[in-house]
Amino acid sequence: MVHVDGTTKNGNTIGVPEEDCPITRTAYLVGDKWILLIVRHLIDGCLRFGELQQALGNISPKTLSQRLKMLEHAGIVSRTIYAEVPPRVEYTLTEKGQALTDIMEAMRQFGEEYLPLPDSR
Repeated sequence: MVHVDGTTKNGNTIGVPEEDCPITRTAYLVGDKWILLIVRHLIDGCLRFGELQQALGNISPKTLSQRLKMLEHAGIVSRTIYAEVPPRVEYTLTEKGQALTDIMEAMRQFGEEYLPLPDSR
């Protein structure tokens, strides 16, 4: 399958499929568990790789790196590299990434209303 970014999905390469339906394209991008959690943590501001990994818990460095590259390529996340020793890299949501906050809020509301914790039913 050819993707919008001109790549094919072969192992580590992830792109958004060329689909007529905007819901399908959006779901492909944000449908991954880690993508949504990364966005959630970046809503409040920029974080470094290690800070994101710690906040996410059990994500492997390889998976986090792949998802951040995907988000950067899609224009959701920007990466800033500072010329310091040791090098410092920070990730932040772009304006396009900030637009996902409404989706995140709708998911939060749905979860609270329809998917309560077992002891709160």
